[in-house]
Amino acid sequence: MAYTTVDDPTIYFSTTLYTGDGQQNRAVTIDGTGMQPNMLWIKSRSLGEGHVLGDSVRGATKKIIPNDSEAESTSATNIASFTSTGFTVANGGVDGAVNQNSATYVSWAWKTDTSFTNDASGTGIGTIDSTGSFSNDSGVSIVTYTGTGSNGTIKHGLNAEPKIVIWKRLDNAAGAVNWIVQSTTLGNQTKLVLNTTEATSTSSSFSETDDWTNTLIDLGTYEGQNDSNGTYVAYSFADVPGYSKISTYIGNGSSDGQFIYTGFMPAVVIRKNTASTTDWSIMDNKRFGYNTILPYIFPNSSAGETTNQNVNNIDFLSQGFKLRESDDDGNASGSTYLYLAFASNPFVTSTGIPTTAF
Repeated sequence: MAYTTVDDPTIYFSTTLYTGDGQQNRAVTIDGTGMQPNMLWIKSRSLGEGHVLGDSVRGATKKIIPNDSEAESTSATNIASFTSTGFTVANGGVDGAVNQNSATYVSWAWKTDTSFTNDASGTGIGTIDSTGSFSNDSGVSIVTYTGTGSNGTIKHGLNAEPKIVIWKRLDNAAGAVNWIVQSTTLGNQTKLVLNTTEATSTSSSFSETDDWTNTLIDLGTYEGQNDSNGTYVAYSFADVPGYSKISTYIGNGSSDGQFIYTGFMPAVVIRKNTASTTDWSIMDNKRFGYNTILPYIFPNSSAGETTNQNVNNIDFLSQGFKLRESDDDGNASGSTYLYLAFASNPFVTSTGIPTTAF
């Protein structure tokens, strides 16, 4: 059994649904503890509008778009601020990305609780200066830095080795630059691209995941991670028993697919077929009516929420999730899938008490 130190996952992660009102500074209270988020991802469920991602290290109004390669922008018409119980969104401007009247939205929020600034030459930790926020309890880190164009390392803040890191170049000096996703589960110097359907690719210029440690993330020379004078944000996630799980599974091509053990009931599952040009998908426990038909959202697309009885169907169970489809998106025979899951409930609490199944 996976004993955990996080008995209430909503302290650190929560999915929240809301309906837009078209008004300035519309306040949204995050479900559960009502935490102040440090990383916030918003997507309209009903509109074909782009995703919006903000974080406290860069500042709430500094927008990057998970389904797009464009650089960071400052937008007063999207996330306006982080509050002690959630966040505020502006009137949505003309795009309706966060608060168009009567449109429906989903937000995924993560909390970190310790800020840091690392002068690499002064501390001897890493070779490139970094600034960030992290939580060892939840295994999440947000780090910004300026690239050097030479192989190097940055401090991530966690006391555990990350299992997955998601990068975005923020400046526009190199034009549009894709999001980069690497995981220790995929093999060394192997990447996926969050904003496209690309399968994995490998290059000596990518980060060496074999060299990630409890302190440092390796950086190669790839423009999406470490171009000279380029500015970047890196989101790192480590496994936390009973709270988060980053791993892979191999599909069996059956509508009665295998059970994927996580040690908790998922609140959200993000996944990608690593070998095929298929969409990423996000499924969570707030947008479904019942298991096996879970509305899903594509991180790499501006499309609204979709439900298809033959695609992306899974059951959320007390100790993980079960595959209920046979398509390429989620369970093609022999295909490897990367997934990132966060808990709604641990299967067993820190005191050894089983929690109630959903």
